[in-house]
Order: sequence, then C-alpha cells, then structure tokens
Amino acid sequence: MKISYPIPSGENKIELEIKRSKFIAYAINATDREQADAFVKHLKNTNPRANHVCWAYIAGSPETTERSMSDDGEPSGTAGMPMLKVLQYSGLGDIAVAVVRYFGGTKLGTGGLQRAYSDAVVQVLEDLPLTLKVSRLQLRIEYDYSFQGAISRLLQHYAVQELVETYHSSVINSFAVAVTEASALEAELINITSDNIVVCRPDE
Repeated sequence: MKISYPIPSGENKIELEIKRSKFIAYAINATDREQADAFVKHLKNTNPRANHVCWAYIAGSPETTERSMSDDGEPSGTAGMPMLKVLQYSGLGDIAVAVVRYFGGTKLGTGGLQRAYSDAVVQVLEDLPLTLKVSRLQLRIEYDYSFQGAISRLLQHYAVQELVETYHSSVINSFAVAVTEASALEAELINITSDNIVVCRPDE
C-alpha cells in the first residue's frame, strides 16, 4: 500500500480533433465506483448525440484492484484499455477519466483509435490540479479522565482527523492518524499515561 499518492484536487477538460472526429476528455476525482459511474452517466446525459463515451477509473491508491474501463461500443481494446494504461502509468489514484467522441465520418482504424484515446487522456492529465493524499490509520484509545488535557494536546500536535470522543467511566477517543505517524503517536500515548491506556487498531 502506498503511504501517500497524488490525486486530483479539481477537474480538467481538453478537446482534440482527429480526422474530423471530436474527442473531448474529462478528468475528475473519484474515490469509489459510485462516483465514477455517476460521472460517466452525467456525461452521457449531457452529450446525447455523442457516438461513444469511453471511460476508465482507479478508485483508491494506484495499486488498488478497484479499477475498471469501457470501450462503449468502440472496437474491443481500442479505448477503455489504452485509457486505463495511461492512468496506471501516471501514478495517480482516486481518478476517473472519460472521453466523449463525436464521429467525423472517417474511420481511424484500431491503432488510430488507441492513439487517439491515449493521447486524449495524456493531455487531460497534463494540467489537472493535484494534491497529495496521505493514507491514514484508525486508532481507538481508552484512558482515565486525568489524562484528558495532555492527550488532547498531543492529538492536536499530530493533526488527527475524524475525532470522536465518548465519555463513560473513562474517556474513549477514535480517530484517524497518518500511517507514517501512528507508531510514534502510540509510543507517546503510552509514555504520557505511564502505560495506563488501551490503544487498539480496529482495522487490524
């Protein structure tokens, strides 16, 4: 699993014309299949006269198996797979791309189609705004109320996310911390409480 990887922080769109066929490429952030499917559906609805809306996506880190593609009526292997290969070599995650094609009357042939769809994706990625996604780990801790102030300050120092606090006979916190900082945080929690704390990783 990659500790961190680039993902789209916005959207991009480019347009190519090859032998009078128009190829309009789009790229967006998509963290799961549902978002990618909704993106493709939207393009089909807004381009009802398009001959094809081919697409590919990687939902998750660049190594994830959560990926898919479609030729949408183009000859098998001429659109979706070339698009997906560009995504795989890009090193990006959480991304969906689609290419809307309006046929111009001249057939491009298998090789021509593969180049057209690949080039469209390469170009739409060139100016796509990116940000770095940091992989996070869920932690759950339980401790006595006397440690609450010190632990609260420590969690702020580590910039934890998704913090949920519950109060019973003791304090229970659940939160997400960067994978690269999880072990250091656990060691500090044990240190400031003199090991009077329960730390667990619900995901493991």
